[in-house]
Amino acid sequence: METNDLYPVQNLTEEECWDLLISSSFGRLAMSIAGEPDIYPVNFIAVDKTLVFRTAEGTKLLELTVNDKVAFETDGIGRDEAWSVVTRGKARVLDKQAEIEAADQLPLRPLVPTLKYIYVEIIPTKVTGRRFHLGPEPDRY
Repeated sequence: METNDLYPVQNLTEEECWDLLISSSFGRLAMSIAGEPDIYPVNFIAVDKTLVFRTAEGTKLLELTVNDKVAFETDGIGRDEAWSVVTRGKARVLDKQAEIEAADQLPLRPLVPTLKYIYVEIIPTKVTGRRFHLGPEPDRY
């Protein structure tokens, strides 16, 4: 029996998580307002141990101003394995001109044809991840 058969789920180190975040560009932003959870799909970039995404005026931005504690998840799946990375932290709108100019230089563009001029940075307090080795269900006996 291979190691993957014995341990189909592997916890990732923080370094492995950041390698996956750097190689990804799409995830889900989760937040809670007045006890109600919400999830938004966003494209992002991982840079300098932070996550950055663009948004426009609207519900997502309003919710971030009410509660800056967020979770962010990105994942991937292949033939033999899948993985998931969850980042928990605080979100903040970039508001200093130097920060905005630096963010403008990032290779981060909206996926849909919309104008999104507001940059949001997630400053992680915890990054965790798991790798899943895929295969058939094992025999019971």
